[in-house]
Amino acid sequence: MKRSQTGGPPIADEVLREEVVTRGGTVRGVKRNEDGVLVFKGIPYAEPPVGDLRWRAPQPARPWSGVRDVRNFGNRCLSALENDPVPGTPRSEDCLTLNVWTAAESVAEKLPVMVWLHGGGFQFGAGSDATTDGARLAQKGVVLVSVNYRLGVLGFLAHPELDGEGASGNYGLQDQLAALRWVRDNIACFGGDAENVTLFGESAGAMAVGILMASPLAHGLFHKAIGQSGAFWDGKYGPLESFAESRARGIAFQQKMGAGSIADLRAMPAETLNSAALWNFNRNPTVSAFSPNIDGYVVPDVPAARFARGEQMQIPLLAGWMAAEYYTFRAYSLPHASAEAFRAAAALMFGKERLSEFLALYPAATDGEASASAESLTSDFTISEQTWYWLEMQKRTGQPVYGYAFTYTSPYVPIASHITDVPFVFGTLTPQHIIGNNVPPAQADIKFADLIMTYWSNFARSGNPNDAKLPTWPVYNQEGMIQELGNSVAAQKVAQRERFRFISSFREGGVLPWRWRTESK
Repeated sequence: MKRSQTGGPPIADEVLREEVVTRGGTVRGVKRNEDGVLVFKGIPYAEPPVGDLRWRAPQPARPWSGVRDVRNFGNRCLSALENDPVPGTPRSEDCLTLNVWTAAESVAEKLPVMVWLHGGGFQFGAGSDATTDGARLAQKGVVLVSVNYRLGVLGFLAHPELDGEGASGNYGLQDQLAALRWVRDNIACFGGDAENVTLFGESAGAMAVGILMASPLAHGLFHKAIGQSGAFWDGKYGPLESFAESRARGIAFQQKMGAGSIADLRAMPAETLNSAALWNFNRNPTVSAFSPNIDGYVVPDVPAARFARGEQMQIPLLAGWMAAEYYTFRAYSLPHASAEAFRAAAALMFGKERLSEFLALYPAATDGEASASAESLTSDFTISEQTWYWLEMQKRTGQPVYGYAFTYTSPYVPIASHITDVPFVFGTLTPQHIIGNNVPPAQADIKFADLIMTYWSNFARSGNPNDAKLPTWPVYNQEGMIQELGNSVAAQKVAQRERFRFISSFREGGVLPWRWRTESK
């Protein structure tokens, strides 16, 4: 036996089996499958955030005696999405668990670790969805961890009464930090290397990665980052909410619930609170939902501003966007029933003095042109520009940075929409319901998924996605070269570069205009 470098439980140079001793106690997972992958589901990384622990920082999970069965996923966190159709384990306020997939044969292997943060606008999602099953990525020689974190009003309520109990709001982000600390302290038991952790996510998960890169509390907890379609949680409606705005939202919610205090709110059933704060895709979460705010603690300032000042984690980054990000965000487009309506909305958003510059990039001479430009603009100001800006700011650190544009299409995925990349990253190739498509994957899709998984796992291993068998992926530099991940895979310049520069020109010190929040509603 030898001791772990983190002071955790002993590490033996012996075969890794389904029974593992963690700091909290012994867990028994699912036996190795035919591909040699062990899985441990529903491991608690924090105490259930119920009762007096509701709206408090996550507390370390209490150790247990005996052997804890972790062969089934834990509860998913309560979703703020109206009519959430996603099947899976029950939803509950008691949901702070994580899952581990590993193909390590010995606890001494020190495989690279990938920690997945799911998307869902900080309103829905879970680490146990079938699309993000980690078995296939684990076969690529990584230890894969997926995490549940608090969502919506239970994850992001800020209120003056809560300020005295520690930082108010951003409990969902604090959950992510707690899960990363669990990984630091325990992942060696599963054959992982606590000194080689890649944090990756898609949509809100990618934005959480960017936010945590800008948080002093996250330093040292991960060493590489992958962001799929998102960076800072900013865009058309401005940056993150200010602390004052977030607390005002919390006070309004308290009044709506007829509660006299936070204690009264804590006494209410979680389902009652959650149902009173539901959200749908027709309302942008940055202006209609409980989500991350600039609390001065987890998030000390607008994340993009900290990147602009070079105050973020200086680590390797791989990030990119989809060719048709707009598809799931059509409700947030500028009005475009006619070319005239689109031009008027653009003049309001960007200013009449810059309208000609705007129209050179987003033409609207006809109704058809306006419709196409509205799609491009929605992709840009919702997702793509902020992701490009992330690459731009991170390359200044001198760390290796890699960008991509995901353009791949097939009968299985006829449009490269937001979210459609996730089944390729995990190799699960589950149905593409987000675009209303149920065509099964073909051999070409399986081959492309293998390429994506290899790029991602290579980056997790060394900070470089390349190997001798793959098309060369260039470092993102002054030339702005990225990798097209499509039906052809090759280096190219950023096609939307001038459009991104136009939107980015409205940033001051990295921050997009707050006025967009109201003037473009």
